[in-house]
Order: sequence, then C-alpha cells, then structure tokens
Amino acid sequence: MTLGLEIILYYSGISNVYMQNTKGRLYVVGVGPGHHDHMTFRAKQVIEESEIIVGYDTYVSLVEDLIEGKEVYRYPMTQEVDRANQAIEFAEKGRIVSLVSSGDPGIYGMVGLIYEILADRKWKHDEGIYVECVPGVSSLNSCSALIGSPLMTDFAVVSMSDLLVPWEIIVKRVEAAALGDYVTVIYNPASKKRIHQLKDTKDIFLKYRKPDTPVAIVKGAFRDSQKIVVTTLEKLLDHNDMLGMITTVIIGNSSTFNYNGLMINPRGYKSKYELVPEATKSIKGY
Repeated sequence: MTLGLEIILYYSGISNVYMQNTKGRLYVVGVGPGHHDHMTFRAKQVIEESEIIVGYDTYVSLVEDLIEGKEVYRYPMTQEVDRANQAIEFAEKGRIVSLVSSGDPGIYGMVGLIYEILADRKWKHDEGIYVECVPGVSSLNSCSALIGSPLMTDFAVVSMSDLLVPWEIIVKRVEAAALGDYVTVIYNPASKKRIHQLKDTKDIFLKYRKPDTPVAIVKGAFRDSQKIVVTTLEKLLDHNDMLGMITTVIIGNSSTFNYNGLMINPRGYKSKYELVPEATKSIKGY
C-alpha cells in the first residue's frame, strides 16, 4: 500500500509542476477496445475530470455512461483535423477537454495529429495548454490476448488504409515484414472502398511463408460484436465477411503454430530449456 501511495504522489507531483501557468488541459485519451473492464484507471479519471468530450461518434459511444452532463462534440469519420483543432481551441480557452480515441491514441490515433497541429501553432509545453496522452489497450494487445501468444517474438504492424499513405509505400512495408519473417499485425484490412489490398498482401506473404501459416482474424475484440477465426494464410480471404475497420488480422511467422485454435509463437525457450521436467513426463505419460 505504501508503494502504491508513493507512486500516486509522485505522478501527481509531476502533473502539478507540468500544469503550472497553463491555459487549459487537453487529454488525448485511449479508451481501449471498448469494454470498461479494459479501460485504464487514468482514462476514466481524466474523462470524469473533463468538462468537454470531443471525438469520432463511434468512439464517444464507447464512453457514453461516463459523460453524462458534459458538453459532447461528436464527429463523423474523416474529420480528424476539425476535431483536433476544436479540442485544442477549447483548451486554449481554459477548458478541460478529453479527445477520445479507441485503442491507444499513440498507435494510428489522434495524438500524432494533435502534436503536428501544436507544432504548427508554435506551442510550448511550459507556457501553453497542458497536453497529456493517456495510453490505452491497442488492437494488437487485445486481439493477441484472445488468440493465444502470437506476439512473443519480433513483430511488425501495418495499416492497409491508403487514405493518408500511398499504397506503393504500404506495399514496400508489407514486403519488408514478410521477407524479415516478422509476425505481422494488420490494421484496417478492408473497407467498402478498399478490397484489393488484403489480397495483394496475402500474395506477398505467400512468396515467403507456407500456405498453412496460422492467421487470426479478430473483429470487434472485447465488444458485443466480437468474432474470432483462426485460419491459415492460404484461406485468409475465405472470411471476407469479417473484414472491416474494426477487424485486426495477425499473420504468424515461420515458427508460429496452431494448438487447439490458439496461435502460439515460441519465444525460444525450448532450444535452451526442458519445458516439461522428466519426472512430470513419467507421471503423466507424455
């Protein structure tokens, strides 16, 4: 209990020093996969503290029960710049604002845009508004937790969305991940307007991986709509009905294996240690 108290006091001390002489506060909050059980204490704390909530409508709906009585500004998709500027402007007026993101705001989230805008505005953290990124559980964490242990060795993360990044660049990154034998996490695998990207990605991986390489498709992790399929690289596109913006695909590497529907990526312990003691083997008959 003492250690916990010391940590809390230390954190509060840092915050209090940092927040001196500021006009307002802007929290860029990761609310995790959706269920409150997987939201951090800090995320709940700053949302409750905030006077104003700004965010994409779907993300705001994830914290609906925490924002009663607050000013709420909901935005449709693709208006990230508008909502980021509005959140900053409210904070500059002395308000306490939470800009909410699903998952982690530092992984394909809003905090990068916030800092880009602040840099253009010549913001200085010791004079301007107080800005805090509140980390959350990202899709790569939540999805991997549901399907075993797929991320035990080096892995790469690639988004299939070519709205802001040219497809030619994404292809180079996919090729590098496949060639390097990285377990690969794919965000935004498909949308109504993007249908060829995942097929192209599959074809690239088949140049370097066996057709029976384990692949997991997780839709809506830890939400009511959650669906999980563990399949193979060869059969990836047999599950097009699960692909969309709230779906994450995890492609195993050359060491990944499927055990009872779980993707297991060995860390390498078996090469150095006896994982099951001989005495246990003899008793259990392994």
